[in-house]
Amino acid sequence: MLDLILFEPEIPPNTGNIIRLCANTGMTLHLVGRLGFTLSDARLRRAGLDYHEWVSVRQHAGLSECLDSLGQPRVFALSTRGAILYSEARFRTGDALLFGPEQRGLPAEILAGIPVEQRLRIPMRAGSRSLNLSNAAAVIGYEAWRQLAFAGAG
Repeated sequence: MLDLILFEPEIPPNTGNIIRLCANTGMTLHLVGRLGFTLSDARLRRAGLDYHEWVSVRQHAGLSECLDSLGQPRVFALSTRGAILYSEARFRTGDALLFGPEQRGLPAEILAGIPVEQRLRIPMRAGSRSLNLSNAAAVIGYEAWRQLAFAGAG
């Protein structure tokens, strides 16, 4: 299926919502680097409701370790600085969707390591800064899953 990677997520309810997203789409969630919360945080658990048991959540010290564990997948990075609209990407099984921290976005050095055609953005009105992380993950996650014919859906 697909892997969703959160690099240094900061806000527990966003990650909790993404846990629910992954449980409902079959994506595996990878938490990378320094987290802005603990996995036992009540806000994380509350936002994820009872979906924690239905999703695989893996924690990694760094992005390289995460990507190595996945066999070096094709990575799509989401950024307001992305060159390509998410709707133009062609996703396939085994792809990884990479999102940065809520307040900073992905570091420039990480984006530089992703091919330009795999740096995606979600269109917004002029003057808008960004979408909420869990909303952005849902937009991209469901588009990727749609392209995979909603594999595994009931």
